[in-house]
Amino acid sequence: MGLFGRKNDDEAPAASGDLATLTGDYTIDPAHSTLGFTARHAMVTNVKGKFDEFSGELHLDGSDPSASTASLDIVMASIDTGSADRDGHLKSADFFRTDEFPAMTFRSTKAESLGGDDYRVTGDLTILGTTKPISIDLEFNGAAKDPFGNERVGFEGKAELLRSEWGITWNAALETGGVLVSDKIKLSFDISAIKKG
Repeated sequence: MGLFGRKNDDEAPAASGDLATLTGDYTIDPAHSTLGFTARHAMVTNVKGKFDEFSGELHLDGSDPSASTASLDIVMASIDTGSADRDGHLKSADFFRTDEFPAMTFRSTKAESLGGDDYRVTGDLTILGTTKPISIDLEFNGAAKDPFGNERVGFEGKAELLRSEWGITWNAALETGGVLVSDKIKLSFDISAIKKG
């Protein structure tokens, strides 16, 4: 089914699931959203982290999904990998240089339906002052009215990037061969957004 007709597991229509209701402008709810990433460490394991502070806006167009847009602003100093020492290193000049570049931004340039509940949003990702295109594959999770009367929509997404393309090249060689931190970074998104009144 399309973006505005997703059915729940019991095959009942999603709450407020008609096009006229869901088309509009939304604000991402950071308290119920997660922006995560995964990097390969020492060639043997994955280290996961997330950003705790961010804001974003969505415009959904039910009649023409290609007219939908998304923007995201992430506070780089809010990085959290569960290790204060590692977080400090990531904020340093070796990686994100958060004193000089406090934010990472995404601005969509294209949206397309891939069929069913699957969509792809392409846009400009800016890190360390370098802007390059990236595509994010999204799955629409549904829509509902929460107990406080907010109209919500939800999406899950994923993307991959090579950090070296944004000038993040620090690494350390391993005695056994390979490097300490992978160039490829996997991004994950779990987004809940509230419709503006």
